Amino acid sequence: MEELLTLLKDAGHTNFRDARGPMGFTQRQAAGKFTRDEAMEFIGRLQDAESNANAQAAIPAWQLTALEQTISHVPAEHLAGELRRRGWSVIEP
Repeated sequence: MEELLTLLKDAGHTNFRDARGPMGFTQRQAAGKFTRDEAMEFIGRLQDAESNANAQAAIPAWQLTALEQTISHVPAEHLAGELRRRGWSVIEP
């Protein structure tokens, strides 16, 4: 449990409840109650994400919301057009 909580804190979460949505924890898991297999699975996911983060700065897909995943496939020109339509100023990087 301590290893899982340490990895969650390294990933930017304050506790199990804070990580519930991004990690997909159930209500029971958000209260810090995991089976051994569940804990090992989440530890593995966090360690994989940590090693991948060292290799690349991209956020793992399992951490992205459905909206973020959808938006990541929209061409930049379309996103800029929508932002301009909503009154935002947009410049190219």
